Amino acid sequence: QTKLLSEGGTLRLINSYVQPVLEKLGYDEDQIQNIRKLKMNDNALNNKNGFPVKTVLVTVLATLVVAGSAAYLAGYFGPTGKQPDEKGTVIFHEEHAEETLYSCGMHPWIIAKEPGNCPICGMELTPKRNGFVETEDTGEREIAYWRAPMNPTEIYDKPGKSAMGMDLVPVYEDEVPGGVEIKIDPVTQQNMGIRTAAVKKGALVHTIRTYGHITYDETRTAQINPRFSGWLEKLYINFTGQFVKKGEPMYEIYSPELITAQEEYLEAYRSHRQNPGRIGKKLLESVRRRLEYFDIADKDIRNLERSNRIKRTMTVRSPYKGVVTHKNVVEGGFVKAGTTIYKIADLSRVWVEAHIYEYELSQVVPGLEAHMTLPYRPGKVFTGKVAYVYPYLQQKTRDVVIRLEFENPDLELKPDMYADVRIKTAAEGEGTIIPSESVIRSGKRNVVFVDRGKGKFTPREITLGVSLDGGMVQVLAGIAPGEVVVTSGQFLLDSESKLKEAVQKMLEVKSVSGESRESKDDVESDDDFFGDME
Repeated sequence: QTKLLSEGGTLRLINSYVQPVLEKLGYDEDQIQNIRKLKMNDNALNNKNGFPVKTVLVTVLATLVVAGSAAYLAGYFGPTGKQPDEKGTVIFHEEHAEETLYSCGMHPWIIAKEPGNCPICGMELTPKRNGFVETEDTGEREIAYWRAPMNPTEIYDKPGKSAMGMDLVPVYEDEVPGGVEIKIDPVTQQNMGIRTAAVKKGALVHTIRTYGHITYDETRTAQINPRFSGWLEKLYINFTGQFVKKGEPMYEIYSPELITAQEEYLEAYRSHRQNPGRIGKKLLESVRRRLEYFDIADKDIRNLERSNRIKRTMTVRSPYKGVVTHKNVVEGGFVKAGTTIYKIADLSRVWVEAHIYEYELSQVVPGLEAHMTLPYRPGKVFTGKVAYVYPYLQQKTRDVVIRLEFENPDLELKPDMYADVRIKTAAEGEGTIIPSESVIRSGKRNVVFVDRGKGKFTPREITLGVSLDGGMVQVLAGIAPGEVVVTSGQFLLDSESKLKEAVQKMLEVKSVSGESRESKDDVESDDDFFGDME
């Protein structure tokens, strides 16, 4: 009190203690100078009138010091700008734009607001890099693409009419499932090696690559069975694999039935020559037809007429052209009527039985062009076509067999050969196609990252169709032609998007738990307040 009432003590009090409080309260330099003048006038008036103005002024200034200090300690003039709202709740306004988060290098899902150690491995938490920045939410819905109202797979990049003449319906970004949008600065993009490609419309060309084996054309195979019993006196076809032409002798056979048929024919022939009449002609034709039914050729019947005597053995000629694939007799053996002696196959055209999977079945139809290569003829491509698709699956391999037909005039294609087959399929019309490497396949969903420009990348869930040639894949829904997708570096984008999504969820959970805790504290304080009133 002696210090405050001493000469000049009040001015020193204003300069040392009161002035900072007055500046916090918003007083400018002129107002503070007026207070100093008021004090000096007070001193003069006090000396003149003897009124204790000095004591009153000191009391007022001391009151201001106490009130200002209380306000400062309460945070009204603190460095964080703590101010009350309309309801009296104190709100903090942070001076820095973005809060620094700390993460573990071994466990990136561990996120903390303060530095420390990882609770799992004990490693020191490090600040997250600033190369990835969350995009700003403008509040406006952006259109991802346009689709037909009756066909979700018919998508466009601009508004207009669908194939049925109906107005296209917009599909917004928030309606397309995906993830959290991220923004990357150009330097980080270059370090990540991000490459992009445009989504386009094109022909849905898909080449099925499979294997097969060559087999006989079942429509060009035959069996040689005698229609009478007898003994084979001579064989002209002695081994399997021998080539035989149509009309070429196969074997000579002795048969009592053939002897009887020859006698009847010669009798009818002599009678017809002596008495050429209608009855003799019919009898001759009847007996001749019997020899023809025994597979006796016209050439051998004319020889019988010229010699005019019965032959002990008759020659049976081949009715087909091809390769002998089966031989069941030896020279001098006895055969019964109906026994299979030879099997002949015509190899001028062969079949190839190729195998395809169930999901490729809808793409293969008869008439498609097929190409085949053989290991023993590298570089040569044989061209054929799909002739038939079998209506059942193989039980063990769970695939479908398709039949291909190839011309084989030089007999280069041999049965049971292994073959590499390629079948070029093309769906009707065009479709939306993207590079297959741009798709992130997780098993449950397929995601691509769309380049929105200015460093913005949005994850987009899509529906895939068939795989196409050239490393492309068809997209049924989720993206439109004209957009740009990421083809390299998308896995890093996906991990960052998921990490930001996890951070947002953690912050939301903490915010909700904090609000619930504050509301609980408010309720408890209100109870205490009313309890104190009671």
